[in-house]
Amino acid sequence: MFSACRNLARVFRIGRVLARHDVLFLLDALPVGSLVATLLRPMVRPAEGRPGQRLARAFVELGPTFIKLGQALSTRPDLMGEAIAQDLTDLQDRLEPFPFEDVRRILTDEFGEPPESLWQSFDEVPVAAASIAQVHFAVTTDGKPVAVKVLRPGVEKIFARDVEMFSWIAAMVERFRPQFRRLRPVETVRTFEDSVTLEMDLRFEAAAAAELAENFAGDTTFRVPAIDWQRTGQRVMTQERIAGIPLDERERIIAVGLDPREVITHAANAFFNMVFRDGFFHADLHPGNLFVDETGTIIAVDFGIMGRVSEETKRTLGEMLLGFLTGNYRRVAEVHFEAGWVPDDKSVDAFTQAARSIAEPIFGKPINEISIARLLGQLFQVTEQFSMQTQPQLLLLQKSMLLAEGVGRKLEPGINMWELAYPLVERWMTDTFGPGARVKGTVHGLARTLERMPAVLEYADRAAAMMASGGLKLHPETVRQLGVSLTGGNGRRTLPTWLPWILVAGLALALIGR
Repeated sequence: MFSACRNLARVFRIGRVLARHDVLFLLDALPVGSLVATLLRPMVRPAEGRPGQRLARAFVELGPTFIKLGQALSTRPDLMGEAIAQDLTDLQDRLEPFPFEDVRRILTDEFGEPPESLWQSFDEVPVAAASIAQVHFAVTTDGKPVAVKVLRPGVEKIFARDVEMFSWIAAMVERFRPQFRRLRPVETVRTFEDSVTLEMDLRFEAAAAAELAENFAGDTTFRVPAIDWQRTGQRVMTQERIAGIPLDERERIIAVGLDPREVITHAANAFFNMVFRDGFFHADLHPGNLFVDETGTIIAVDFGIMGRVSEETKRTLGEMLLGFLTGNYRRVAEVHFEAGWVPDDKSVDAFTQAARSIAEPIFGKPINEISIARLLGQLFQVTEQFSMQTQPQLLLLQKSMLLAEGVGRKLEPGINMWELAYPLVERWMTDTFGPGARVKGTVHGLARTLERMPAVLEYADRAAAMMASGGLKLHPETVRQLGVSLTGGNGRRTLPTWLPWILVAGLALALIGR
């Protein structure tokens, strides 16, 4: 009871901030929030900007957890609508820097010695201050220029308090708003909690950077700054300092003699390789995290938000995009059903029609205006009528694609980055869906079957023993369902399609038991 009262009081305080920015709509869909919104409605004053822009400003005022929440919601057009989600993509993760006295204390606590023993110089003024951490330039005792990321003091306590409230609200939504259960609010909050918890241990971010660097070892078009593990801990991460031009500053890139088209090609190839070759991608590819050096090499920074795509999801996504690109909308629909993303009781024909209605207007545009990310976003918008469950890995991927496309358009408005990556796309499609891939898939499937064979034989032996000692014992519900199947549910005996397989299995069990 005390916890519920504390969370309700917190919702009221948050509601007052939302009212000042005229974004009480955020509370309207929540069981308790709608009451709070009604009580606070008289406090609302007209505010400038679109709803998503006003919401972004409210999140900045509410602090670190809400800035991260805004970033997470920017990947959820199914929850917020595409316009608001897009505005939240531009949410500025900037806060006032915390004092250098705190930085010095954190460094000393983390390494058990004063900063002077590890750095010969350390800039007191940060070059960036965000919701979770801030970054300072420094030089190590062996003369290497580095960037040092330091966690914001007290951020763990703030985050724990806010996530407790989010979890309480999500549980109430699932209990009192059944129509929202397909969006899996409790699981969404848990995923959000896991993601930000990882961000608050900078060793995990360092490990992500190291993994990405390993994936691109030997690639001269994309690289990751090296981690200084000696000067990295839970609350501090030290990384090679890089020099480069932000990827959206077209004039500066041209001024140093680089071809914007070539730069975008490198960026598009890197993103494609992250997703479809490695299944591990940078999920926060805004211009502040992407630079290009004088040789044309793309350099990425800030690895707090990363995404993973399984082999199965990569193949499903590839088939889905191939279906869109070739106009085979029936296959697009079938892939969704085969992956289990859409329940079997929904209509494949209706989903095919929905896929066509989304794709045709997009692919009717000039090639430089086509957005694959927008295609995925609009697809997510029609999921409600098909009871399609949320796929967090695809939402994060869609956000990353949207950011990457935005950077590409700023650098060279007249081209499409996916068109530049076509040779890689074509090669991956051939390797994944071509004849050679089918052979490899067959061999892989056979190997998996052989791996399962000992367990199959063990179960068969157990079943044979049960038959020898008085027969197989079935659960009453199983018996009832078998009866329904045998009568077809209408009292008339029918021969079910599964009966021959049961007979074959029975013969096999008998032979094994002999």
